[in-house]
Parts: sequence; C-alpha cells; structure tokens
Amino acid sequence: MKILVPVKRVIDYNVKARPKDDGSDVDLSMVKMGLNPFCEIAIEAALRIKDENDQCEVIAVSVGEKQAQEQIRTALAMGADRGILVEAGSPLEPLAVAKCLKIIADRECPDLLIFGKQGIDSDNNQTGQMVAGLCGYPQGTFCSAIDIIGDVVAITREIDGGSEVWELPLPAVLTADLRLNEPRYASLPNIMKAKKKPLEVMALSGLGVDARARQTLLGVSLPSERKPGIKVDSVTALIEKLKNEAKVIL
Repeated sequence: MKILVPVKRVIDYNVKARPKDDGSDVDLSMVKMGLNPFCEIAIEAALRIKDENDQCEVIAVSVGEKQAQEQIRTALAMGADRGILVEAGSPLEPLAVAKCLKIIADRECPDLLIFGKQGIDSDNNQTGQMVAGLCGYPQGTFCSAIDIIGDVVAITREIDGGSEVWELPLPAVLTADLRLNEPRYASLPNIMKAKKKPLEVMALSGLGVDARARQTLLGVSLPSERKPGIKVDSVTALIEKLKNEAKVIL
C-alpha cells in the first residue's frame, strides 16, 4: 500500500498572526513557521496504517516555497518514508495546489491520499475535495476514524446529532478531522535519520500547471476588539440590559 500525505507550511499555531503595516497581507517576517496541525493528524493516520502493514509506504508532499522542506523533514522524522516538494516562488491558491497534487498522484499511483481537513492560515477546506474531483476518486471528509478492510476504507464522520460510517473503494481521498488521533512526537534519533531520507524537489514550472491567481486580496486587518463584559446583580437587571441595551429580546 502507498499513502500520499500532502502537508502545508503555516504560521505556528502558538503565534498570533499580524497584518503588515500597510494592511496588504499577513506579516510573515520573523515569524515562526510550522507544520499545519491538521496535516500532522493526517501523517499520524498514515503512520498508524503503516504500523499495521510492513509493505506500506508513506510519502509526504508539499507545494510551496523552498522553506517547506522543513515541514517535509518534520513528517519524515515522524516516520514518513520519503518526501516530494513542488517548489513555487509564491503561495498558491487551492486549485493550483490541487492540480500539482493530481500530477503527483498520477505518477505515484497511491492507494490512499490523506489530507488535513484545512490549513489553519486560510481555512479554505478545499484542496482535498478538489484533488478528489480532479483524480476522479471517492472522498471521505472530516474523518474521526479510519479502518482499512481489504480494498475498502471504512471511515467514521461526525455529523449533527451523531456519526455516520461510509465505506469507500480504494484509491480514495480522505481529510482528517481534529478527533481522528493525537500525533506522535518525533524522537531525536528519528530527526537525525530524517536528514538522510530522500526528498525530491521539482519546479512548478516543469509541471505545466496553470497557477495564475483567480482571487484578489483586498486587505488584511485585525478584528475589532470586543468590549469587556459586565456583571449584573439580578435576572431582572440582565433582562433589562438585553432588552434596552443589547436589543436582542423584545
């Protein structure tokens, strides 16, 4: 079995994002970058399948700037076997990323593609679904459990009021939800070993992908600060404020 796991370089989730002084974009200068947390969950899901199958190969792939090699190396340190980077000079929109991943999938012929359900930077939640559409693969989104049964993958999805189970024929595309697992930490020996694992770098220009932007970013700004809350002495006072000040009840 071969599993392809796309990973994304994002601002570290512990860092508060700030706009540039001119409000043209998010300021990434001198900001700690890391592996998208949902991608970590996707990697862990692939590695757990590998733990039960000695013949399984896990490939971490990223589409982005040269620095994304760091995030691929993190995936390799966690246990992925090899990495692929499609190097682009600037961030790409989900459709362009999906087209690149479709080319990689056609070349590698994976049995399973496992995505994080979304990136914590743009929160688009689009790439996995787009790749499924381009490849013509069945898709299972927001997975909270994954089981491989022969040539079928059974997934559990949380929905309003409960959960549902779907069975999809392989190859398939899955996106990992937060509750799927808790990613493992990369040990120091594995971090050292990751430096020797193969990492292929290919240029975006060599793939023939139309990567032109289809959206225009007008500006970035911080949300307005919320006013501090207040305490009231009684239910009567609360109702009075909700009615006359907040005007949320009649």
